[in-house]
Amino acid sequence: MQIPAKRYRIGEIVRCSPFSRQTLHNYTIMGLIREAEWTEGGHRLYDETVFQRLSRIEELRKTKSLAEIRCILREEERAEQPGPGLMET
Repeated sequence: MQIPAKRYRIGEIVRCSPFSRQTLHNYTIMGLIREAEWTEGGHRLYDETVFQRLSRIEELRKTKSLAEIRCILREEERAEQPGPGLMET
């Protein structure tokens, strides 16, 4: 049996975080957070990693601009990915 991953609507994230619906929308448009999938009705759904990402953004917002945060997050993502030619054993 495979248990499906939990998906969160934007309203659920708003209730569990200090961010407004508009802020989450803006962060999505800017690429700071990403939806995991869409409903048939066209609503964004996020997975549980969005909470870690928002926590990281909140921490960086204390000293960085959103443009700087976008660059930092991209660099962190690149550092997490294995390089070309590297294989897992």
